[in-house]
Amino acid sequence: MPAFLQYDFMIRALISGVLVGGLAPVLGVFLVLRRFSLIADSLSHVALLGVAVGLAVNVAPQAITFAIVGAGALAIETLRAKGKLPGDVALAVILYASLAGAVCVVSAVRGFNVDLLAFLFGSILTVTPGDLWLLAGLAAAVFLAVTAFFGELAQTSFDEELASVSGVPVRWVNLGVALLAAAAITLAMRVMGALLVGALIVMPALAAQALAGSMRGTVVAAAALGACSAVAGLVIAFYADLPGGGAIVLVAFAVLLAAAAWRRARPR
Repeated sequence: MPAFLQYDFMIRALISGVLVGGLAPVLGVFLVLRRFSLIADSLSHVALLGVAVGLAVNVAPQAITFAIVGAGALAIETLRAKGKLPGDVALAVILYASLAGAVCVVSAVRGFNVDLLAFLFGSILTVTPGDLWLLAGLAAAVFLAVTAFFGELAQTSFDEELASVSGVPVRWVNLGVALLAAAAITLAMRVMGALLVGALIVMPALAAQALAGSMRGTVVAAAALGACSAVAGLVIAFYADLPGGGAIVLVAFAVLLAAAAWRRARPR
């Protein structure tokens, strides 16, 4: 038996890494196709505000974080859909306002502490069985939603106007994706950290686009590449004594470079 499997915390870390690595890029596929991948980074900064408020009021940070991140996701989607602000401007407004709010809350109440730093940079080795159950439930919800509404998601991602004309409830589909992304970021913060979770949403999705030849193939490949990146990154982190989240993202980046190189080299 490999040495890293002899520790309970590593087994929990591997399970959580597979769950996050599998579900996050699936959502990333649809976000990347819409050229809306930066929403992951924006919601990560919104999550910092949620964590800061949760720690300040001494309430379970994840519950407060999801409420605030969900509200941020809905605000971004509403501003974009109604044409109040262009998509990138809406992201920037929410990002900077949330980051400023987080800094003010942290400064006024407690200052930076170990708990907040764990959410910033991830603490995958402290994942609890309760975290695993939440991640498993979210992964099941994401895969069921993608399976049940794959046609609607694909049409909306490629052309919202055509999808709307075809009878697809575009607004509800977009809101659903935004809320699932908010939930994924909230739960993945413990594993990856708020500053890195966006990378795991986007990089495997981009690599899958370079490797797969169909939409369904891209979704499956993104989940597989994300899960494999998480496992490989955690094993490397264990033996090299590196932060788990950082190692996972570096492996995902290497996979993306390899996929891009293969796409350029393969015969057309």
